[in-house]
Amino acid sequence: MPNIPRFHLAMPVDDLDAARRFYGETLGLEQGRSSDTWIDWNLHGHQFVTHLAPKTERVSNPVDGHDVPVPHFGLVLTVPEFQALAGKLTDAGTKFVIEPYVRFKGERGEQWTMFLLDPAGNALEFKAFADDSQVFAT
Repeated sequence: MPNIPRFHLAMPVDDLDAARRFYGETLGLEQGRSSDTWIDWNLHGHQFVTHLAPKTERVSNPVDGHDVPVPHFGLVLTVPEFQALAGKLTDAGTKFVIEPYVRFKGERGEQWTMFLLDPAGNALEFKAFADDSQVFAT
């Protein structure tokens, strides 16, 4: 991993076994330390933790004609990584909040994106920019 800071993110889940299946088996993340109330995951070199906690209310905001769930988190992948993950999730029968598609097509910041929920209802977004230099485009 490049010499950049890694983030730490803790998210609530209401079923650790379901989280273990989803993050470990469906997404293929490596599991780290755990207890009976939390699990550490390696999210592409970042520390992601699922903590046993009650569900919270969700809202959404309109973006490019879709209702984007808030809050959400995810990864910026390469286009081939995005396509591989989209295929894996589709083959697994994943129900998407927003199906994989190209957002802002032909515009500055063009990107592939998809949204899905984990078993606890946490929203995840995976995206890939047509031009990676556009990640922070204004």
